[in-house]
Amino acid sequence: MSIATNSALPTPTQTLRDNYRQKKAALLADMLAAGSNTRGVRAALAGVSKWADDVLRDLWRAAGFDGHFALAAVGGYGRGELFPYSDIDVLLLLPADASPATDEVLRHRIEQFIGSCWDAGLEIGSSVRTIAECLSLAEHDVTVQTALLESRLIIGNRELFKDFQKRFTAQLDPLDFFTAKRLEMRQRHAKYEDTPYALEPNCKESPGGLRDLQIILWAARAAGIGGKWEDLARAGLATPHELRQLRHNEAVLSLTRARLHLIAGRREDRLVFDLQTSVAESFGFSNRFSEDGRIVTRASEVLMRRYYWAAKAVTQLNQILLQGIEEYLRRAHGEPLPELVRINDRFFEKAGMIEVASDDLYEKNPRAILETFLLYAQTPGAKGLSMRTLRALYNARTLMNHAFRTDPVNRATFLSIMKQPQGITHAMRLMNQTSVLGRYLWIFRRIVGQMQHDLFHVYTVDQHILMVLRNVRRFFMAEHAHEYPFCSQLAAGWDKPWILFLAALFHDIAKGRGGDHSDLGAQDVRRFCQQHGIDPQDTKLIEFLVREHLAMSRIAQKEDLSDPDVITSFAARVGNERYLTALYLLTVADIRGTSPKVWNAWKAKLLEDLYKLTVRALGGRAPDADAVIESRKREALVQLALASEPHEAHKALWDTLDVSYFMRHDAGEIAWHAKQLSRHVPSKGLGAVASTSAVATTTAKTIVRARVSPIGEGLQVLVYAQDRPDLFARICGYFDRAGFSILDAKIHTTRDGHALDTFQVVSSMIPNHYREFVNLVEAELPLAISSEAPLPAPRLGRVSRRVKSFPITPRVDLRPDDKAQRWLLSVSASDRAGLLYGIAHVLGAHAISVELAKITTLGERVEDTFLLQGSQLQHNKTQLEIEQELLDVLAAN
Repeated sequence: MSIATNSALPTPTQTLRDNYRQKKAALLADMLAAGSNTRGVRAALAGVSKWADDVLRDLWRAAGFDGHFALAAVGGYGRGELFPYSDIDVLLLLPADASPATDEVLRHRIEQFIGSCWDAGLEIGSSVRTIAECLSLAEHDVTVQTALLESRLIIGNRELFKDFQKRFTAQLDPLDFFTAKRLEMRQRHAKYEDTPYALEPNCKESPGGLRDLQIILWAARAAGIGGKWEDLARAGLATPHELRQLRHNEAVLSLTRARLHLIAGRREDRLVFDLQTSVAESFGFSNRFSEDGRIVTRASEVLMRRYYWAAKAVTQLNQILLQGIEEYLRRAHGEPLPELVRINDRFFEKAGMIEVASDDLYEKNPRAILETFLLYAQTPGAKGLSMRTLRALYNARTLMNHAFRTDPVNRATFLSIMKQPQGITHAMRLMNQTSVLGRYLWIFRRIVGQMQHDLFHVYTVDQHILMVLRNVRRFFMAEHAHEYPFCSQLAAGWDKPWILFLAALFHDIAKGRGGDHSDLGAQDVRRFCQQHGIDPQDTKLIEFLVREHLAMSRIAQKEDLSDPDVITSFAARVGNERYLTALYLLTVADIRGTSPKVWNAWKAKLLEDLYKLTVRALGGRAPDADAVIESRKREALVQLALASEPHEAHKALWDTLDVSYFMRHDAGEIAWHAKQLSRHVPSKGLGAVASTSAVATTTAKTIVRARVSPIGEGLQVLVYAQDRPDLFARICGYFDRAGFSILDAKIHTTRDGHALDTFQVVSSMIPNHYREFVNLVEAELPLAISSEAPLPAPRLGRVSRRVKSFPITPRVDLRPDDKAQRWLLSVSASDRAGLLYGIAHVLGAHAISVELAKITTLGERVEDTFLLQGSQLQHNKTQLEIEQELLDVLAAN
């Protein structure tokens, strides 16, 4: 087979290109102007697809291909749905005797045709194959199978295309295809953490996105049912109500994706923060304000809640219909259907699924709705709910009304679910997914799909709550004991896990209502406990946990745990060890449930230290400062002896240290410091040093030592140098330039004027290779400290796009501590590179000494606390100057 070469393929003229683009622009403008109307989105997508068809036909004819070839649309374009900036995937189908590899003229003509498509403004993805090549590629590649399954002829040899479709259909095994697509879907869902409620979801690929609808149609088409929703209804696989829901939610997701493309001006399928407001406004949504001018509801929140409800419905429909198609395929293959095993008069077990005994079970007996999830938790090996059960639940939502919620039997059943020894997390997630949880707990319904604008939560409120519930549950599971051994150890001695589960369920349930969500949530859970007949003592504990669920985290990360008054005050707040243990477990689960980036080993250590110190105080075992110091010294001396350190080599160093040093450092740190510094601190004994000049030379030396942190994450860095006002700033500047983030800083000044500082630092560059950084830090940091050059001006990095979308108003609070001897500085702002150095630069410029630094990063928000000392702070004018300069640093763009 060859192709004529009597004329060169003409490229589109400028006029023709302009016409093509003007027509597409008009189609897209109509799509954008449709407001929130979802009815016209199918026609709009089909219109863009038809536009592409017309352009390709013009270019095909201009190319002069004869009747032996065919041009087919594949993938989404093959469905006749073309989003504004999606690729236009085409298959140039060749007869068996045509080969571009051997026919240079044909190859040149094809290359010119594809080039002319790009010249005309079509972003095409093209493949050139014979039927045999298509079948060979599709044989073991489900992605190729999927693309070819939706192929349709645009122009060319109709018989060739029909032959291709016939042979492809004969080769395709519908059941194998279904199995492969379902496995592919599970992998895709896992990539997006199995939740449709991420704050920046991918409206195509995330669970509940368009891909979950498309997989239903792919499976139906492969099974021979048809490629439209109406075909599923005709086959008895979808009810009329489900058909309406499929069309509506597909339109919502499609229009959202189309608007994303148009507003981004490119292929963008993620609802990222910096586009959410623009997309929302394109739907006609706007911010809702209170009487005093505050934003009550953002336009983006309205959009995202609409998206989440659509994604939730799609997730339910996907489960129902895929189960139906699987049964259809297994019947068609002559495979026996799973056996029904009776559980009771109302339910069966079917291949690990809970199946209702009759379609109208819930209408006749609404109490069976909650019983479904109790059985799900109680049935060993239960994998989910059957299609029949899911459909019955989907149609029973209106039955869950006020009478349902106040029914004593339903209340007892719900509490029984919470008290099950296993299956609670899965049951609650399934209840939320099927809308049962929000209809039984009406206050929970208000936070379904509710966004959080605090820069460190990566889930909606309802998904965060369920994640915290999961985390608490895992403390009680032996197979997860390796994750947080101390939490698992405490959980093993806890007698009523359900108390913690209820506290987790309610801890953030009042978010978004205005006021303190902890107090409001405590009121909600107290009412719940009273309605559900929970013992007053248990009610009191659950209410305490909800009201105080933020307290332990705040104290551990912001206050000085070496201060006995801090521990005594917190001990009085919790009251007893039972309350403390429960609060500790909930706090760890809560922080872990915000974002994978927020939890780290340093936070774990701070919380564990606070717990252990408070246990001692509650047990009446809180010794005075002298006893604590003596205990730490003895333990440190044991460690030094084990390390073969000379007898009393530590004494010269310890003689320069005061009580506050020993209170702020544990025995391991004290021993490490002594081991590293003893030979550099001159003894005051006779003959210890030959001359005073030698002493000066020795003590003036800057010592930097680093080690892999004992907590297992990052580096611990020791700095011993002559104190100077800008020392903290120079150290912060070095760590910033070297790419380290400071998690904690213990700053101490010795009696002989030396700074003895310990820093806990981490790096995002090579997080698992900290040993390689030890020598680098020990060599470079002393040079940075010894420099006499002026401190360089802070160079603050740009804030992330997420911070730009949800900015935090910078806050600076400078006030004397309770003893009026030092000053406490608290700052809150959006995080960015160089921010800590910018703060240190301001303090150094005013000769303010930093004695303690608590560096807390919550996602992309910082909450830092510093203990300061300096005569300048006694003057009101200087205080104001410092505060203003700090605000300027925090607010810099």
